[in-house]
Order: sequence, then C-alpha cells, then structure tokens
Amino acid sequence: MSDFDLTMPPEAARPTPRLTRQGLEVRALQSGVLTGLTWLAAVLASVPLFSVIYLLLVQGGSRLFGSDFVEVITGLPPAGFELGGGIGPAIVGTLAMVGIASVISIPIGILAAIYLGVLDPHSKMANTSRFLAKVLTGFPSIMAGVFVYAVLVIHWGYSAWAGGIALAVLMLRTVVLAAEEAISQVPQRMKDAAYGMGCTRTQVIWKVVLPTGLPGILTGVLLAVAGAAGESAPLLFTALFSNYFISELSEPTASLSILIYNFSGMPFPNQIELAWTASLVLVLLVLVFNILARLIGQPKV
Repeated sequence: MSDFDLTMPPEAARPTPRLTRQGLEVRALQSGVLTGLTWLAAVLASVPLFSVIYLLLVQGGSRLFGSDFVEVITGLPPAGFELGGGIGPAIVGTLAMVGIASVISIPIGILAAIYLGVLDPHSKMANTSRFLAKVLTGFPSIMAGVFVYAVLVIHWGYSAWAGGIALAVLMLRTVVLAAEEAISQVPQRMKDAAYGMGCTRTQVIWKVVLPTGLPGILTGVLLAVAGAAGESAPLLFTALFSNYFISELSEPTASLSILIYNFSGMPFPNQIELAWTASLVLVLLVLVFNILARLIGQPKV
C-alpha cells in the first residue's frame, strides 16, 4: 500500500491551475481603441460649439456684460446711424410668442400622449397619429410659417398670435413624442395596483401615470420651448418685425432671431454689434432651457 491517502479524491491531489491574463488581450485592445475614438469624436464635435460660444462672448459680450447692460436689455433698436440702442422689443416679443405656443401645444400634446400611451395605444387612430407626429419631426420649419401665413396672416395680418401658432405647430411634435415615451415608461404594475385598489381610469392617469412620468414630460416640454425660441423662418411669414414694444398681440412683433437676421446684413457697426449681442442672448436662453431639461430628466438616486 502506498503512502497516498486513499480518502483524498484524485482531483484534490492535483495542483490548482493558476489563471493568468495576457498582457494585452484582443478585447481589451478593442475596448481601449474604441474608447479613445469616442473621446476623439466628442472633442472634435465640441470644437465648433465652443468656437461659436467663444466668438459670441468676444463679439457680443462687451455690450451684454458691460456698463450699458440695462440699455441693451430694455432699449429700442437703433436707426441707421444712431448709436446705442437695445434689443428689448425682440426679447419681449420672443417670450410672448413662445408663451403663446406653449399655451397651445403643451396641453394638446400631453392630452394626445395620454391617448396614445394609456387610453387606446394600439388602435388605428393611435398608430396614425403616432406616425404623423414622427413625420412632423422632419417637417421644415418654414413650411409651418407658410401654412399659418395662408390660413391666418392673409386674412388678419402679421401678429404675435400668428407667430405663436406657427411655433406651436413645431413644438407639438416634440411634446407629443416625449410625453408619450415618458408615459409608456410608467411600470404596468403601478397601474395594476391602482386598479386593484378600486381607482378609476381617470384617477390612475392623474394620480399615477402623470406624476410618475412628469420628469420626462417636462424634459420634452423644455426641449420644445428651447427649439421654438431659436426659430426664425416661421416668424418671417407670421410675425414679421417691429422696432417697438408690442401693445397688443394682434400687431407685428419683434423677435430675437429676426433681429439677428435684419441687423447682421446692415453696413452699420452698431447694428452688427447688436446682432452679436442678440445672438448671445438667444444662445443663453436656449442653453438655460437645455440645462433645465437635463436636470429635470435625470434619474433620481
């Protein structure tokens, strides 16, 4: 009989092989290369963005952040050889038309999303509406202006109402799709639990679906508002422009995008500098809305 312990299984007597990793595996190499390419693409994509922001700060920041800040924000646009002036009517007009568009598009978009996501998501009407909303995402913005011009402006003239309705057409697609996506992400077990407790469908929508999907809905709304604030083509056909503050919504209305378009082609340095300043203000407004959308839409820990 040998000295080998018969009670020990043969596998235990064998030495355990050590798992060694090669210095440079193929998968690690691929991951490193793809990560580096991703960072390179991100840096290259950010170069134009930061270049534009830097140019706006250099060209328009002196007026916006200088001693004449109040005049720039509240003053009227200057005449040809006039010095000074401001972009006050354009700021007020932009906010007014975006407000009109929000009042029109947000309730309609959320109600449409509730129908598409909760009430009857698989019906023929829902599929058709969803398809049309997606088609609108590729709809040229100038066509919205032409449509409102043919329907409203020809009969009642240029106005803030017409500009707001044109912007509402463009905002509606974003609000509907974003709100429907947010509503569809609400867990089904939460709705089933509410039904099991005896809630009606209306109570489930108001007490469960909308509060749970609210961050995603607000994200879509803010992105739609940011996109509408920077539109110019629809306003050329609907609101036109004005050098004065609006006294009523049924008259031609100034906007930042049209002011930039008008002043950038003038041969006067003061107007060109105001165009840069208006561009900076518009970019800051859009940036604020996008940051708010990111903060509201990020998941809560």
